[in-house]
Amino acid sequence: MQLRPLGATGLHVSPLGLGTMAWGRDVDWATARNLLHDFVDGGGNLVDTAPAYGAGVAEKMIGKALQGGLPRESLVIATKAGFVVRDGRRVIDTSRGALLDDLVQSLRRLGTDHVDLWQVHAWGEAPLDETLSALDTAVARGMARYVGVSNFVGWQSATAATWQEADRARTTLSSIQVEYSLLARRAEVEVIPAAAHHGLGVLAWSGLGRGVLTGKYAGGRLPRGSRGASEHFGWFVEPYLQPRSSAIVDAVAHAAQGLGLTASQVALLWTRDAPQVASALVGPRSADQLAELMATESKALVSPIVAALDDISGGPNALRPTVA
Repeated sequence: MQLRPLGATGLHVSPLGLGTMAWGRDVDWATARNLLHDFVDGGGNLVDTAPAYGAGVAEKMIGKALQGGLPRESLVIATKAGFVVRDGRRVIDTSRGALLDDLVQSLRRLGTDHVDLWQVHAWGEAPLDETLSALDTAVARGMARYVGVSNFVGWQSATAATWQEADRARTTLSSIQVEYSLLARRAEVEVIPAAAHHGLGVLAWSGLGRGVLTGKYAGGRLPRGSRGASEHFGWFVEPYLQPRSSAIVDAVAHAAQGLGLTASQVALLWTRDAPQVASALVGPRSADQLAELMATESKALVSPIVAALDDISGGPNALRPTVA
């Protein structure tokens, strides 16, 4: 798999990233282990996790795989801080102390002395300079190699990047993680342009539109075992099960049929190769799903298909190079 630089840094990541949000709940240990090994064997290296995923279980699974022999150097481990589950409640705490405590606990669960990319999981109420000082401390102590932000809107991303760039003693941001797919293109308005201006790599989460772009929910279906049919993830999928999504889902399916690809592959290729995207994060729950997505390694969508998908999902991407 041809690696890509993460923004303007020397860190190189696979264009397909392995997301772990469902680990510990919909993905058991045996499946997670196989996914990790298959992913690495296929040339992937970026594994994205967070303390909030499975209340820490996802990180523990990665740590267990490393303890079981998966080479640490084969992974670019990206985790987050500032958004955790405490006593069954979601808590956002981006204070310096809370962030560093989260990182210490993440390293313990992962069984490693550092993470390759440490991200502020969400914008919080703590002063921004305090939040960002935790990133500087983590890098200075060798607990994190690179840092970034996640789920920040455009002005928040630009403000954070500018603050870090203003003093050479601070650690510049490397990335911004944001939801981005044919069903979620809002990031093109400000977040992705801000990333381009500040040299940040975009980590696009849910490039398959929370699973809706696979076509599995077409016609209002809620297949047994799907996230949309589950009590714990139904809320996550429901916003994209509205009628306005149908035309985009149908267009992806039509393109897939004409290209001899699956709908999942077409949706992934559109996201993976969009301007400024360093890696498209996906969350397969089986080895077969992962293999389907990894089979896109040597594939790309031709410009007319990309343009047609752009048009039906919201219009041209202003950052996409024009083809004469």
